[in-house]
Amino acid sequence: MEYQNTDHTFAVCAYKESPYLESCIKSLMSQTVKSNIIVCTSTPCEFIENMAKKYDLAYYVKEGKSDICDDWNFAVECTETNYVTVAHQDDVYNEYYVEEMLKRIPDDKMSIFIVDYLPLKGGKVGKRDINSKLRKVLRQPMRVKKLANSKWWRKRILSLGNCICCPGVTYNKKVVGKPIFTSEMKFCIDWDTFLKCAEIKDAHFGYCDKPLIYYRIHDGATSKEFIVDHRRIKEDTEMFNKFWPSFLTKIIMIFYKKRSYYLYVYRYGVY
Repeated sequence: MEYQNTDHTFAVCAYKESPYLESCIKSLMSQTVKSNIIVCTSTPCEFIENMAKKYDLAYYVKEGKSDICDDWNFAVECTETNYVTVAHQDDVYNEYYVEEMLKRIPDDKMSIFIVDYLPLKGGKVGKRDINSKLRKVLRQPMRVKKLANSKWWRKRILSLGNCICCPGVTYNKKVVGKPIFTSEMKFCIDWDTFLKCAEIKDAHFGYCDKPLIYYRIHDGATSKEFIVDHRRIKEDTEMFNKFWPSFLTKIIMIFYKKRSYYLYVYRYGVY
């Protein structure tokens, strides 16, 4: 079966008056193969509404408290297509994202489509840091179809850390099921969700080893909050315990904490 652009939607999760929202929307509208785009928010304001109107995009508001899991599930529910990318307002998508994604849907058993990424800092696409290089190495087995089709290998790929860039993932709703996001975690909600996808029987991952998303690094990023108050360390430990005995997790976390500290200093310039 050949999939068309009408089978896919970018659901942009927008929050408050982000100075990066328009850049994200422009990158989605500049795709070589056009796709559906909607804007969703749990923090409604004139800024977001006007941005949606400016680009003639459907605008959806979630009632109630803002929560990352509920917000992402709401965004998915607002889409009418089977394939959905929950786009993060901070990030920028390469113009070939949809084109490459559609090429790599071999059948209807693909649970998620994953891409390579590069950091975006100070408005410029930068070089890979150590963390990004390690993640790229961990993803390499997914280039081999037989390994990407193996439940054991999919889990092994995730067992040494979250090597997948969350905003660069497209979900197959029929395979993953709804709600897609069922994790109780906050920082590791994406890693936990990818593990859920990896465990789906008779499914597989799709992968493009090209950097098709530029992950923005800035002081207002939510990930910074989790690193500062140590919630990341707690949830990372919980995730490793899903793959390894506790004594091995303790050993892994010694090195993982050092990497997290380096990442914090590199990204945010704070010691």
